[in-house]
Amino acid sequence: MSSNAGSQSSLSSKALGIASSLMLLQLLSRGITFALNQALARLASPAVFGTASIQFELLSSTILFLSREGVRNALLRAKSDTGDKTQDETNVRRSIENISLLPPLLGVPVALFSALLYLYLTPPTTLSQPYFTESVTIYALAAVLVLISEPLYIKAQNDLQFGIRVRAEGSAVILKAVVAVAIIVWSGEEKALLAFAVGQAAYGLCTLVVFWMAYPTQLKLWPSKVTETVHDNVREYYFEPKLLRLSMAMTSQSLVKHFLTEGDKFAVSMISTLEDQGAYAIASNYGSLVARIVFQPIEESSRVFFSKALASEDTREGKKASKATKTITSVHTALSLILLFDVHLTLLLVTFAPPYLPTLLKLLLPPRYLQTAAPQILALYPTVLLPTMAFNGTLEAFLASTSTPSVMKAHAQFLVSASVASAGAVWLLVEYLQWRTTGLVWANSFNLFLRAGWAGWWAWEWFRNNALAGRSWYQASPPLSVWLACLLCGTAVRVTLPEGGGLKGSGWKGIGLEDIRHVGVGATCALFTIGVCFLSQRKRLQQEVSIVRGK
Repeated sequence: MSSNAGSQSSLSSKALGIASSLMLLQLLSRGITFALNQALARLASPAVFGTASIQFELLSSTILFLSREGVRNALLRAKSDTGDKTQDETNVRRSIENISLLPPLLGVPVALFSALLYLYLTPPTTLSQPYFTESVTIYALAAVLVLISEPLYIKAQNDLQFGIRVRAEGSAVILKAVVAVAIIVWSGEEKALLAFAVGQAAYGLCTLVVFWMAYPTQLKLWPSKVTETVHDNVREYYFEPKLLRLSMAMTSQSLVKHFLTEGDKFAVSMISTLEDQGAYAIASNYGSLVARIVFQPIEESSRVFFSKALASEDTREGKKASKATKTITSVHTALSLILLFDVHLTLLLVTFAPPYLPTLLKLLLPPRYLQTAAPQILALYPTVLLPTMAFNGTLEAFLASTSTPSVMKAHAQFLVSASVASAGAVWLLVEYLQWRTTGLVWANSFNLFLRAGWAGWWAWEWFRNNALAGRSWYQASPPLSVWLACLLCGTAVRVTLPEGGGLKGSGWKGIGLEDIRHVGVGATCALFTIGVCFLSQRKRLQQEVSIVRGK
């Protein structure tokens, strides 16, 4: 029992280290690239910025997601899902290595097909932009470069060596923005699309080089044959059948999930002008900073923690445990703590973001975007989209770590239904009610709400089937004092909002004395609210963290 507690403590410590490292990566890289993107948004026209940030990024994410997402999730559970127990360590390692080669092997045909299909479907007005075809080609090649490094990424992921990823992605993101800005400054706006593409190629090459330097002898492009003997029967294969089926099942599930996740970009690229796409792109870049800096690291580290913690537990569907194990209890507590954090962050966003967004927009948005739909889109992020993103990311991380093939099949069927419902929401809000780009934000939030609801239901069912039916979920709810503090401070910052409260000019010249006074009120209220959150739950958090660490 002590060894189990020790391993649990080690795993939770590594998970916390992963989260903090990824948050630091996102904070540093996004801080630098935010400043560089500010320059890009001012140097490139909204049409070019929309094409690169919506359409080209959508092409790249589609190639990467379809080629690697299912394999990534499957290999996180490799130790519990890798065939017979008679396999020796070498065969297990080779099986994982072979499956990890699927992303680059699949990536080449996926990239080629996706690029050709995109060029075929692109309207003439978009195709006529300078260096458009060349830029699409470079984006596809950049995606292939990233996929070549994927086996090394998976090795680092399974070894819990996240420092390698921090170095790779941090340097790659910064290099991407630096290269794009440098080319536009040097060559002019006519080559802006090409600048974005070359920046993306620099990102892919930098990612590959950093991972290759970390594992200089591990880079492979073709699987090696695995030979095993089971009951005097010799079996040879390249891809372990059970792990391959799990990877394919998760890949097919990822296909629907990708179109749901990127549904807003698909929609805006089809129904909006290039200028509107630029407004949506800059609003999305600014609005998703919290998601990238905070939510994404928490989601990824929790997926690792849940997968590794439960890998050795007999928690398959239909095998109800006679009593709750320490591991399952700690997983339940960890999930409750993450959801509690999501609730707190949501309360803080809803309380403070709307009154101060106009002041921020005066400083951050380039003047040409103040008259677009970008301010209206950004206004919906803190109150509508970010909360649903937070809960959906946490709950789907747990779903990916615990679902069986039958559950994945049921989830895939649900995702198909959710995609139909989301398409209906897009038609209702965008076409019928004419909400245009703001309607896409509402439809995207509706989609995330549906997915979070299904994943939450699965979490409830999973714990009920593993002897935690009577365990309350009250841990995910803040105490009354926190709710009252948010209500009081939310009222205060809205009462003191400057008259008009909207966008009056841009830059520092648009900031008046009333704005400065209002910021002072908000800072005081924010410190008070955070203090109430900390003091009211300090002991409870210490107790629950000790449970997660297995102490």
